Amino acid sequence: MTLQGEVEAAGQRDRPGTVISPSILSSDFARLAEECNRMVDCGADWLHVDVMDGHFVPNLTLGAPIVKSLRKNLPDAFLDCHLMVSNPKQWVPDFAKAGASLYSFHLECVMDDPNNQEQVAEMDALIETIKSAGMKAGVALKPKTPAEWILPFLSKLDLVLVLTVEPGFGGQKFMADVVGKCRVIREASKDIHIQVDGGVSPSTINAVAEVGANVIVAGSAIFGSDKPAEVIKTLRQSVEACALKQ
Repeated sequence: MTLQGEVEAAGQRDRPGTVISPSILSSDFARLAEECNRMVDCGADWLHVDVMDGHFVPNLTLGAPIVKSLRKNLPDAFLDCHLMVSNPKQWVPDFAKAGASLYSFHLECVMDDPNNQEQVAEMDALIETIKSAGMKAGVALKPKTPAEWILPFLSKLDLVLVLTVEPGFGGQKFMADVVGKCRVIREASKDIHIQVDGGVSPSTINAVAEVGANVIVAGSAIFGSDKPAEVIKTLRQSVEACALKQ
């Protein structure tokens, strides 16, 4: 399994290839497989699956059985799973068995002190557990979590998710003051996939693209549009324009 962008031509870009990952939290759940196929037909590279346990965040959403059903109906789709759960280690086997492609957990569930070596070891172990289960490994950062906390783990990770809203609900307003974290991460690694999620739309994409993000999550901006393919195209073009600047 490879991530979109891993086979991009080297030398001309400042980041991996552009990936658009519509958040299915904004889809019509009564027609979920149909909605996912529609997104793929509109040009989506991945499908973003928000998993909430009602503990780490107040909302309760999708779980491994939904991922299993999606995998059955979309055998070739890249299922980008964002785990907003209190105990991410608990769910690794279930999501691996269900067919998740990428498993992103929250740093805040494991670490509250970057100098605590036990917590660092726990982070390393969880990342290795995810990879050993056959999934790509990502770590998500809430808006107030410093980017510097994730830097020691970049060589082990496939992706860092920078949230530009507080996790838990879709349709929130984009927090422009958070995106600077992407620049810190991009300066540390040209190769890491940097995903941004939260209030991203054609009106906010430039702020995201300019700081080094290459994986764009958008929910209501895509699913709420009469022309979702055009929205996906606009998001992609903005990221590509910034990625190719010399």
